[in-house]
Amino acid sequence: MADALILDKPRSPRRPSARRSNFELYSWLFMRISGLALIILVLGHLFIMNILDGGVHRINWGFVAGRWASPFWQFWDLAMLWLAEIHGGNGLRTIIDDYARKDSTRFWLKILLYVSMVLILAVGTMVIFTFDPEMPAS
Repeated sequence: MADALILDKPRSPRRPSARRSNFELYSWLFMRISGLALIILVLGHLFIMNILDGGVHRINWGFVAGRWASPFWQFWDLAMLWLAEIHGGNGLRTIIDDYARKDSTRFWLKILLYVSMVLILAVGTMVIFTFDPEMPAS
């Protein structure tokens, strides 16, 4: 008879926390809701940028300036940025929790993840809110 294949358990061994929290439940729920919202936001973005009125050939500084002159499109892109970043970061946090074997490795990977998320959100939000459509393209 063939030898059985032995695989690592999908979750790394950890001590259970002393008190129960609903964080993982809310995290799971957020992933489902943000995933649905992202489908709508991204498909709308792709349709407007790539299909409508000549597609990608019309995208230039003037197009972006005209689009971001409207608070509606600023909010659309900001919502897409924040939801995508937090959704992806939450997914990576789950992967780190599942596969990082040592507590110190898990800690430093999460610190790196959170710092990069904050930096990307800060820079992206700053670009959307401080974009000056009157500035000439270089």
